Amino acid sequence: MSPRRGGGFVAVTGSSLGYIAIDEADGLFRGASLVVDFRGIPMDFRYTDPVRPSRLERILYGNALDVYLREELILESLIGAVEVKPTLWICREPDLVAPLRSQTKGKSLFLSSSSRSPMEAVGEVENLGESGVYMVQADSVSAPLRVAFPEQTREDEVRQIAGILVEAARTMELLEPFGRIQKALTSLAEE
Repeated sequence: MSPRRGGGFVAVTGSSLGYIAIDEADGLFRGASLVVDFRGIPMDFRYTDPVRPSRLERILYGNALDVYLREELILESLIGAVEVKPTLWICREPDLVAPLRSQTKGKSLFLSSSSRSPMEAVGEVENLGESGVYMVQADSVSAPLRVAFPEQTREDEVRQIAGILVEAARTMELLEPFGRIQKALTSLAEE
């Protein structure tokens, strides 16, 4: 039950953001990573073939199956395949933040939109009182982004990463690459 590393492409390195998405639908698990420069231009794309656990595997793994597939099989495969190592890894599943940081040995976070009014200043960071959860005003007009870091992230690192998000937000929409990943996975499934 191992996914094959999917193809992709690699471009010149520089400041970049890495996006990771892992989905499960109708018993099929699949994942993809997209590394983009700060303009949103793709630098590296990898994906896994869909994985459908057998009935026996579901029985033997029990409640640990989801964690095993997402963290050890798919995430590990994607991280190992990426040739362009990004400045920052971004995921859309909060439960992947810690394993992502552990496997990449780099900066990682969960990023999502919010419905709050924009904060006063670009780059403003507000601790939400939850462990590792902040609001970051990445640009001057959009709602602040909800950002969750691994628990061991220091305050100075939070500020540094917020600066990276602000820099990238000058020339790209930070959540948009997730839509591209989803469309790419859908396109691959149709082939």
